[in-house]
Amino acid sequence: MEVSPIIFYSFAAVLVLASMAVISVKNPVHAVLFLVLSFFTSAAIWILLEAEFLAITLVLVYVGAVMVLFLFVVMMLDINVSKLREGFARYLPVGILVGVIILVQMAMVLGPANFGLDKVAEPVRHAANYSNTKELGSVLYTVYVYPFEIAAAILLVAIVAAISLTLRRRPDSKSQSVAAQVKVKRQDRVRMVKMVAEKPEPAAPPAEKS
Repeated sequence: MEVSPIIFYSFAAVLVLASMAVISVKNPVHAVLFLVLSFFTSAAIWILLEAEFLAITLVLVYVGAVMVLFLFVVMMLDINVSKLREGFARYLPVGILVGVIILVQMAMVLGPANFGLDKVAEPVRHAANYSNTKELGSVLYTVYVYPFEIAAAILLVAIVAAISLTLRRRPDSKSQSVAAQVKVKRQDRVRMVKMVAEKPEPAAPPAEKS
């Protein structure tokens, strides 16, 4: 019996359990940590599928940057967990229905027949010097160059829109003028005030003992 199916199903089981724990645990910090675990197991599955570039990107970008940011934000915010879980049981049937619909759609779109995998008996084994990153870049910048450029243009428009929304003028917003702060002089900010020295009051004589 091959070892690869055992490793795959082990990582897949850990991934499913970690994903369920993300939405079921009460502590938000624990939910973020379970999400990190699910990302790690997903990266391990991608390595088994010879997608090393995607696995490394998932670990470096999501686990190394995005999830650390999420963890800091969750730990800094004072989240009322009891208030957030008030409607959990009420919306649970709707959530299950939406999850089933998403699962069916993913099965229809990501099925083996849509990628021609049903006609292949077993996956093609590449040589040891095969570079997944080189092949991905070659296909991305030749066959899919126009979709890649369209996605880049959409991301550029999104960046410009986000910047323009944050830079709009609001009547109640406060800002600092760096140029005015640099040009300030000492006599404009500091004023010397002369005060007359006051003599301390003499201490009262001690009361005489009878």
